[in-house]
Amino acid sequence: MSKRINSLIKRDPTISGPDFLTKDGNTSLVQQLVMQIQSKIDDKVIRSGVKLPSIRVCAEEYSISKFTVVEAYDRLVANGYLDSRRGSGFFVKERRHITIPRSSARSDIAAPQHLDIAWLVRTMFRQHPAQAMPGSGLLPPEWMSTGIVGNSFRSVARESSNQIFHYGTPEGYLPLRQQLQLKLAEIEIGATPEQIVTTSGVTQGLDIVARHFLAPGDVVFVDDPAWFLMFASFASVGAKVIGVPREADGPDIAALEHLAELHRPKLYVLNSILHNPTSTSLSSSKAFRVLNIAEKFDFTIVEDDIYCDLEPDGNQQPGTRVATLDQLNRVIYLGGFSKTLAANLRVGFIACSAEIARQLTDRKILATLTSSEVGERVVYKILAEGYYRKHVQRLRLRLDTAREEATRSLEKFGLSVPTAPSAGMFLWVDTESDTNVFAERAMREGVLLAPGALFSPTQAASHWMRINVGAMQDAAVLRCFSNLFGV
Repeated sequence: MSKRINSLIKRDPTISGPDFLTKDGNTSLVQQLVMQIQSKIDDKVIRSGVKLPSIRVCAEEYSISKFTVVEAYDRLVANGYLDSRRGSGFFVKERRHITIPRSSARSDIAAPQHLDIAWLVRTMFRQHPAQAMPGSGLLPPEWMSTGIVGNSFRSVARESSNQIFHYGTPEGYLPLRQQLQLKLAEIEIGATPEQIVTTSGVTQGLDIVARHFLAPGDVVFVDDPAWFLMFASFASVGAKVIGVPREADGPDIAALEHLAELHRPKLYVLNSILHNPTSTSLSSSKAFRVLNIAEKFDFTIVEDDIYCDLEPDGNQQPGTRVATLDQLNRVIYLGGFSKTLAANLRVGFIACSAEIARQLTDRKILATLTSSEVGERVVYKILAEGYYRKHVQRLRLRLDTAREEATRSLEKFGLSVPTAPSAGMFLWVDTESDTNVFAERAMREGVLLAPGALFSPTQAASHWMRINVGAMQDAAVLRCFSNLFGV
């Protein structure tokens, strides 16, 4: 990076990114310069309003032609990163992201100024080392059974070499849906293959459901706190997103009933098992009450069970699924394999009534035609050949150890985990201070945190923070926490 741009960003040596342009690679000089500047703007290292070096200065410092700089700056203007001001130069443009209006913020904590949902998602997809991302929603790659996935891919390629040139079936690969029928039966949910629609992950599943059920102005309930990405997704279709306070064993029932009577929602989206971000689960009594309230006020429950397979076996089950009680009459059930196999497989599914499954299939066709049958065949092979069960058992054991170690480390830093979960990959940590501040400071050390404000539909400032226990064994993360919390 040029000296002038370095001085603008006050570069920290821990922030990754190339410092020079090379003529030896496959990427053009223009694109290299665009990527370097764009990355620093995305990560908020170069702030809005900053003036970039002039075309002449930038060309001299990089030893490249002025035409190269002009083209790079023009691309950044076209992509919304820079403003070109005649006679003044090029300035970093303020970029607006989808956010939810903030309300009812604590008076003793400043409202978040720089962090939003798009910030966290965008930063998660940067090439940070996975083990240095306690704000990430994925386990470290080395925890995954890469041999199982790789061998299954090769096997599918040999057996189905012609199929990759064709579309899959809109409902999804039938043998996988038949295998999912068996998988759901193990948790006492009855579903035929005709009641199952495959998706490109749970994220797409939620989007399909939202676009089918919601019209502008409709109300959708979510837990507060809950998975942040769906807030912006629902808002993008014009829905009003309202949070239901989440307690250790599920939603605040009195609040849910009051809000349902007041707002008459179309949908209520919840995690029953290993809730994100707290890793707590729904008790049997609350599962019954949630279903009763849904029947009373005539709304549909969308049960996101992406963490299903991290649940302990046998008598150690931490909670109750609403779909088990309802048997897919009023409940739409979502699952997937991004947390336990590979996020890049993008294989998820929706289980619901046969009539709704047909309607959601039509919605899927209009959006994407079909999902990737190659990935679905890979997941089918892993499930059908018995590898998956042993793999998730190993994951649970590793998580148990990591969770205990992470809890001890956090306590040494003066942080608390008021509701310590017995399973899952997250801890919901109380820092007693605005976690947006910590998140911005950690980014300067190359460590991604997930501040609590992102997990509320109001995005009100928060002293809570979600920690991925799989990242808390990394030395760089521990050093960062020591710097942040003064230990």
